[in-house]
Amino acid sequence: MPRSRPQILLLLVLASIGSLALGILVGYGDLSDAGMRSAYLELRAYRVTTAYFAGAALAVGGVLAQGLFRNPLASPSILGVSAGASLGAKLALLSGAAVVGGHVAFSPEMLIPLGAFVGALIALGVLMAITRNRPDIIALLLCGFLLSNLFISVGAFVTSLGQQTWELGRAMVAFMLGGVGGAGPRQALLIAAVSIVGIVGAWTWSKHLDLLLTGEEEAESLGVDTKLVKRWCVIWIALLSGAAVAVGGTIAFVGLVVPHGCRSIVGLSNRALIPASALAGGIFLVLCDLVARLVSIQGELPLGVVTGLIGAPTFLYLLLRSRYMGVLRG
Repeated sequence: MPRSRPQILLLLVLASIGSLALGILVGYGDLSDAGMRSAYLELRAYRVTTAYFAGAALAVGGVLAQGLFRNPLASPSILGVSAGASLGAKLALLSGAAVVGGHVAFSPEMLIPLGAFVGALIALGVLMAITRNRPDIIALLLCGFLLSNLFISVGAFVTSLGQQTWELGRAMVAFMLGGVGGAGPRQALLIAAVSIVGIVGAWTWSKHLDLLLTGEEEAESLGVDTKLVKRWCVIWIALLSGAAVAVGGTIAFVGLVVPHGCRSIVGLSNRALIPASALAGGIFLVLCDLVARLVSIQGELPLGVVTGLIGAPTFLYLLLRSRYMGVLRG
């Protein structure tokens, strides 16, 4: 017997609690040691909290991107938004890094979130401007691919500039790989606050986003201000993606895989899809981070590598399947 949406959301809440507990209790370090137990649990709690809310933010950003472009294959990472946020964070860190005695004078917690948000906003604006008259999937994916590679290339150049200082260069390389290993109370508080605001804000526009999926002319005939809806969707996507990148670096494919899985369970309505994707995205990234911690290959496996290994085959499958579902045209 199929479960109702409230039951599914309740199951996702319980699964979220279970994944958070699993992430905190499982890992390297002996919890039987009374002297180190509190330190291990505290560090894991910050890390797991950061991973959970970053996953929720990326998943809801994916839902909004798919609704904004009216395409099930859109996501912040594939469209170049995550790469733009990463580049913005690196540029902010580089421009504000007055290096004195080998130390960065300005706190990264102040610079990275702002740079990531601006970078994501600019990337999304450029993509919308380029594809405004070419809404088909081929143009969208091609532009997203080109923008991603452009931002990655410029980001690599910025990283090379930062290599002159060990501390700055290490921080930028970590951004390229993705991970929440260095998360502390500031990162956990930042991503929790921003993601909650962004998810709630996005959810308030869910009805308008549902109408936008029927087409702009149809939505406008029903009284929807499509320009206002688009503007706010852009803001929420940039805010959520920028916040996730600010605390976790480049973590790809979460915004693609999770909404697809949730859509098959709760349906197309964004009123249910947004909270379901937020919960599932948090669970997904916590479990991916747990895998990254437990798989030891001369150190910790980068979180971005784990999500890429899962997301890339999934994206390829969806892209190939779309040929038979009529998504690709021409």
